Amino acid sequence: MTTQVSIAVTPEQQQLSQAVAQFAARHAPIDATRAALDDLARGQLPPWWGALVDNGFHAVHLTESVGGQGGGLEDMACVLEAAGSALLPGPLLTTAIAGAALARQQNPAAQTLLKEIAEGVTAVVVSGEQCDVHGRPGADGWLLTGSSGLALGLSSAQRVVVPFADQLGDLRWAVLSPVEGQIESRRGTDLTTDLGILHLSDHAVPATAVLTEMDTELVTDLTVAFTASVAAGITQWCVDTVTDHLRTREQFGKPIGTFQALQHKAAMLLVNSALATAAAWDAVRALSGSPDAEQHRLAACSAAVMAVMPGPGLVLETLTMLGAIGFTWEHDLHLYWRRATSLAASIGPVSRWTRSLGELSAVATRDMAVNLGDSDAEFRARVSATLDHALTLSDTGFGRQGDYPEFTVGARRELIADAGLIAPHWPAPWGCDATVRQQLIVDEEFAKRAGLVRPSVGIAEWILPSLMAAGSEELQQRFVPTTLRGELSWCQLFSEPGAGSDLASLSTRAVRVAGGWKINGHKIWTSLAHRADFGALLARTDPDAPKHRGIGYFILDMRSPGVEFRQIAQSSGRAEFNEVFLTDVFVPDEMLLGEPASGWQLAISTMAHERVAISGYVNIDRMGALRELVDLSPDPDPIRHAIGEIDAYTNALKALGVRETLRLLDGQAPGPASSIAKVATNVMLRRAAELTLRLTGPLAMEFDSQPAVVSPYLDLPAELIGGGTTEIQLNIIAQLILGLPRK
Repeated sequence: MTTQVSIAVTPEQQQLSQAVAQFAARHAPIDATRAALDDLARGQLPPWWGALVDNGFHAVHLTESVGGQGGGLEDMACVLEAAGSALLPGPLLTTAIAGAALARQQNPAAQTLLKEIAEGVTAVVVSGEQCDVHGRPGADGWLLTGSSGLALGLSSAQRVVVPFADQLGDLRWAVLSPVEGQIESRRGTDLTTDLGILHLSDHAVPATAVLTEMDTELVTDLTVAFTASVAAGITQWCVDTVTDHLRTREQFGKPIGTFQALQHKAAMLLVNSALATAAAWDAVRALSGSPDAEQHRLAACSAAVMAVMPGPGLVLETLTMLGAIGFTWEHDLHLYWRRATSLAASIGPVSRWTRSLGELSAVATRDMAVNLGDSDAEFRARVSATLDHALTLSDTGFGRQGDYPEFTVGARRELIADAGLIAPHWPAPWGCDATVRQQLIVDEEFAKRAGLVRPSVGIAEWILPSLMAAGSEELQQRFVPTTLRGELSWCQLFSEPGAGSDLASLSTRAVRVAGGWKINGHKIWTSLAHRADFGALLARTDPDAPKHRGIGYFILDMRSPGVEFRQIAQSSGRAEFNEVFLTDVFVPDEMLLGEPASGWQLAISTMAHERVAISGYVNIDRMGALRELVDLSPDPDPIRHAIGEIDAYTNALKALGVRETLRLLDGQAPGPASSIAKVATNVMLRRAAELTLRLTGPLAMEFDSQPAVVSPYLDLPAELIGGGTTEIQLNIIAQLILGLPRK
């Protein structure tokens, strides 16, 4: 497993990021940046700017026809992320934005500036929201008067792209070269990037310097996407810095990284950094891969909320883990803190982005589909034909697994099951040995057919892979096809009163007897045990072995003599959990999976599949109640902001999953996305519930309200605790992903 969370997905992008990091270490160490802070504030270029230009880093995203490197926006985002992590000072960000904003312009003024940028000329695009410049016709163009508002990189800019309103109020854009006295330098929060205001008074701009068809919304989205890329780099520096500190700093005779409180804080920092990175990546991806302006804005809003705006708080959280040393001028943290604060301020208040996203989500959703091209055409055709045939068939009713559409049984389900399309990643004949790409094809083909509900095997989705891995051929033939057809239901008998998060402390005993095992014990929190036909059971086979050994993994017939269950009423009034009592229950030898003492590894595999399934909860809309109410409310703005906040979080979570999919398609090893997603999903679920309760008022007083408010809220603990508590997941992230010491 790789622990790196970076915008760079492909090996080529990773090499590009490493090259920028090496350049920064060689040419722009932070000590040198500190020595040049006054010069940078005055707008002087860093002494290494020429070397950066020679390497082409500033023009990675520009076409070769204008002198660029021929890469894409995602490549430039990798450069900016690495620059943010290295605190590379100067006008790289603003110049990159200018190049991207003009890249789609074909008029001479844009092409001239693009060539100049490729040659090393610095540039800045002034924000249309802050700019107050007006133009009137002049002898050979326009005379511009007004001020730009505060803009990063303005003092060092050799070219400025400025918006101005003409006499009719229409917005135009012009390229100008500032002259002495027009730039008022200001003392910036960010000590590594100059700040200024452009003042114009009848400044003459020739008609040839006016840009045509400049897309203001696109400029804004590009600005957010690239700014988010730098912010993502800053949060990654925070994770690296904190991790190194916690590993080496000692108190009370041990590394402070062994303290659970600090482990959890560091793990949450990684989670938030990963979400920031995913949101930034998705904003750039939307601009690169879709001509749809709504998709651009959806992703940009999410990046603003999830990557740029949290930056200052995440750096401050880093400081609290470093202690007083992080609060000193000597430590580099305050330079990153200042930059993160300035970047967040540069794109405006967070309310702008949550409201915009909340409004837009009423008519559009972020498209997270992966472009698979024409690959595996034969496989796609086979899947398509099967599903078309399935649409002509009907199921007859609900199966053993539940009263939901995905659990119906009949001819339609049997056809899909026999084709291996219920779980295509399973080995044949139960699945179709589908590659990651083929699994996505199956997803796409189901999604194309609105009237076709994709069948599910429920809890068996994470139990049967263990059975297929360690069970006999006879067991597989007995259980897999009947489960796929919906004729069997399953439960998972793992947790005990004394073994919840510390599952390996289980005390249920399995004693060998003639022909099998006699099992005694007490299980708890078993979902759907009262309706299950079979269960996956963990029991201790060797009480003298270390606790993670000597555990067996059994398949238990829930109708066996000695099996009793008691349903546990939940706070919602529903009773889906159970206590299960096992008294001298006989389990035959053939129902033991693997060796008698090898059950723990199978249990780990089962729980990993469970976490992956739970991460799919992000696809369930948690703002349904608020979406129903927004148009009925006399004060809809707070509701729109809430919807925007949760949609931004959800979009980042989905982007995290898409990134992992692309990595797997590229043949890379799995990353930490599933563990990160479990924690992040829990955070999102709690926040969504909190906002819903806060904004629906008296609806929460009635249990059966329309729309439903309190009923899903009272069911929330099942999702928060299922698959492992947040705290246990934070332990896993801290110790197994960040590598913090256990003791």
